Amino acid sequence: MTSDGYSDLSAFGIDPWWLMLIKVLAVFVFLVVTVLAAIYLERKVIAWMQMRVGPNRVGPLGMLQSLADGVKIALKEGLIPAGVDKPIFLLAPVIAVIPAFMAFAVIPFGPEVSIFGYRTPLQLTDLNVGVLYILAVTSIGVYGIVLAGWSSGSTYPLLGGLRSTAQVISYEIAMALSFVGVFLFAGTMSTSGIVAAQSEVWFVFLLAPSFLIYVISMVGETNRAPFDLPEAEGELVGGFHTEYSSLRFAMFMLAEYVNMTTVSALAATLFLGGWQAPLPFSLIDGADSGWWALLWFVIKVWGFMFLFIWLRATLPRLRYDQFMGFGWKVLIPVSLAWVMAVASIRAFSNAGYDGLTIALVTAGVIAAAVIVIALRARIGPRPRRGDALDPAPFDPVAGGFPVPPLPHQRAALARPTAPPRRTPSPENTASPQRTASEEGRNA
Repeated sequence: MTSDGYSDLSAFGIDPWWLMLIKVLAVFVFLVVTVLAAIYLERKVIAWMQMRVGPNRVGPLGMLQSLADGVKIALKEGLIPAGVDKPIFLLAPVIAVIPAFMAFAVIPFGPEVSIFGYRTPLQLTDLNVGVLYILAVTSIGVYGIVLAGWSSGSTYPLLGGLRSTAQVISYEIAMALSFVGVFLFAGTMSTSGIVAAQSEVWFVFLLAPSFLIYVISMVGETNRAPFDLPEAEGELVGGFHTEYSSLRFAMFMLAEYVNMTTVSALAATLFLGGWQAPLPFSLIDGADSGWWALLWFVIKVWGFMFLFIWLRATLPRLRYDQFMGFGWKVLIPVSLAWVMAVASIRAFSNAGYDGLTIALVTAGVIAAAVIVIALRARIGPRPRRGDALDPAPFDPVAGGFPVPPLPHQRAALARPTAPPRRTPSPENTASPQRTASEEGRNA
């Protein structure tokens, strides 16, 4: 632990009410500004990666484009389609956006600082089970998506809501298992205590597979590309928010970007030392003390935000069976095996055995390699023209409604068989002269 760090909770719950109000407003403003900046930078970065210009009209370099879009979408007419369950339809966006803000209550922004003469940590509050609180709150947010799809009274929003439920169930298991190694090494579930436990070495170096599993899971949890299956416009028009417009649609977008910020901040807190300065700045006295720590925290959060943008610009959307199969058949088994390895190594380390750090790093490299190879094998390249065709016939409209082919039937559609040639019957084989004479008699 550092001298500025703290592992107990004695510093929380003693602030005056006005200081708590300042902290709440500061967290809210930070999240809203981050969302506006993320939307703008996402459009500019993706435009740069795809050799386009991006927004450049509103404000200098288009920097006010996100604000203008927010004003425009707020002034649009809010439509409520016929046949929806109106109370739930109106409540769903609220359920989605409020837990996104609540999760940031236990994220540490920095150590103790002085605000108007009061010593207080740069954190709203903390709990003995702070990380579990974040998992619980973010899980509630999916109810907003599910209820939005169900209450819309439409097929595609319902499918999007069901997909989001399956994603949360699948990938939150792997995400929770990735936290176990952090809890074992930190000895606490408190976010401030986890940051203090990384004063010597960041957990990303000791628990590389846990970090890799968490990064994959957080992309799946936030429904971001290439895991944006609940709102896949190529399959579901727009997914769970197809029937929404105006401010209610903006609330879903706000919840998505706030959730991106939350999982990025949690990744920085659990694996990258939180607000602690990176090398070589950590060698400077006072580099991660006071308000300087806030700078390092924001830089780490934006590093993960850039990763979200980079993935969206470069990777195509996965098939649903690929996504679910990778979560259940790869991430969860590897997470369980890694937790057993970390627990065993930690137990031997507590017993006084030496050289276990090397064993931990070696096991981590092996587990990370297994995850990468499995991801490559699960997704894999698509069959090329000329590959063996599936002999089983496939008719996409046999049931009266078009359905996509199964993975082993994909190549069969690329080469449809030619229809059989019709053999003329004997009564239709008359000569042209006879046919013409018969037509003349009939006339």
